[in-house]
Amino acid sequence: MRLLRTLFLSALVTGCAVGPNFKRPAPPPDQDYGRAPVSGETQGSSGAGGPAQRFLAGRDIPADWWRLFRSEPLNELVTQALKDNPDVAAAQAALRQANELYAAQRATLFPTLQGGFSAQRAKNAVGTIANPTNLPQQNPYYNLFTAQLSLTYTPDVFGGTRRAIEITQAQADATRFQLEATYLTLSSNVVVTAVQEAALRAQIAATERLLAVQQQLTRTVEGQKGYGTASQLDLFAQQAAEAQTRATLPPLDKQLAQTRDALTALLGRLPSQEPSATFRLEDLTLPEDLPVSIPSHLIEQRPDVRQAEANLHAASAAVGVAIADMLPQFSLTAQTGSTALQISQLFTSYTGFWGAGASLTQTLFDAGALLHRKRAGDAALDEAGAQYRAAVILACQNVADTLHALKADAETLNAAVAAEQAASGAFEIARQQRTLGTISTVALLNAEQTYQQAVLTVVQARANRYADTAALFQALGGGWWNRPGGASR
Repeated sequence: MRLLRTLFLSALVTGCAVGPNFKRPAPPPDQDYGRAPVSGETQGSSGAGGPAQRFLAGRDIPADWWRLFRSEPLNELVTQALKDNPDVAAAQAALRQANELYAAQRATLFPTLQGGFSAQRAKNAVGTIANPTNLPQQNPYYNLFTAQLSLTYTPDVFGGTRRAIEITQAQADATRFQLEATYLTLSSNVVVTAVQEAALRAQIAATERLLAVQQQLTRTVEGQKGYGTASQLDLFAQQAAEAQTRATLPPLDKQLAQTRDALTALLGRLPSQEPSATFRLEDLTLPEDLPVSIPSHLIEQRPDVRQAEANLHAASAAVGVAIADMLPQFSLTAQTGSTALQISQLFTSYTGFWGAGASLTQTLFDAGALLHRKRAGDAALDEAGAQYRAAVILACQNVADTLHALKADAETLNAAVAAEQAASGAFEIARQQRTLGTISTVALLNAEQTYQQAVLTVVQARANRYADTAALFQALGGGWWNRPGGASR
């Protein structure tokens, strides 16, 4: 017993815990994203959304990065979404729950003290058993009152309890980063949806103008057919072109309506509570300075990677719990109290009692259940490790894809603007020639049609630059670490 007590106290003092001690995975050694640009600048072009964007390696990201688009209505909508969206409320509630579960698990390190009081009235079978009160048997009825305190303590000899606490702490960290991911995804979705709305409005305006040109062309061909200078085939061809242009409007209107519904839902509202603010591309400013974090910093910034790391931590601690379950289990108990036939006699002389005990339990046979649980924990740890690596790869891929997209967007817009300028110049010359009577109305309308189609291409290219810029801020983590109350890094 002396040896057992010595080993027991030694285990408590050293605070050993079985199982692997968690170590954060090493960050990626890479300093770039392959062929994706991490410095320099993109091409620039004239007009709104055309400035060159500079990639600045190591530049920090503001917590309210959406303000870089310099749109006060957009700022207000993001603020409202972060306040009222039910996904945020659910994530906040989940974090509160995780923190409370962690606090509850920490309490298992301490003894449990319970108090109890019982009152009993009984009748003694005087003809068959002795009087339990040891008093002269006059009345078979008696009362019995008992008050007691019970102390239970399970020493954490092998650290299983501490590993369980480690699990709940890691789960709370994972939930905290899930909340940050919710903030990031929501703010990004609001910005991208606003950009999509602005692009759709510009496309609808250009398409309506293009349709007006087509209608004028149709009327012109009809007049020419009446004069015999155009055939029925020419008229059918022009009517088909007009119908095809008209057919592109309903899908655009549908997309705009659905985009407005999506924006309303992001604000945590029903469709009937659509916000009054509307968006147009000319009301947005394209951020020119873009931060680019190297992979070793990126994994610190991405909430999904940090969540995967916390899950890996929890899986590591679970292996320790499984190992501790295979080892002897210790328990200490103690109780004290008083029992009397009258309440007034409680805690008087000769009514007190106490008891103390210790136990050691070791599973001798369970058909391998504990061993299989330990092996399952090892497999879960391997799974969490693979998921962490996948999260790191996805994070780096997201950044690389967005950098490629931004470079291509700038080149596309540059080419689209050049085509628009050429089409605009051709249209202007055609108008002058039509004024002089050197070309037909059909030629003028064809020139305007080409110009409006070029305008549509520019609108789409400009919207892609705005949307992919927002995607870059999302891919880099969104700057949550600079927000007051953000998750601890």
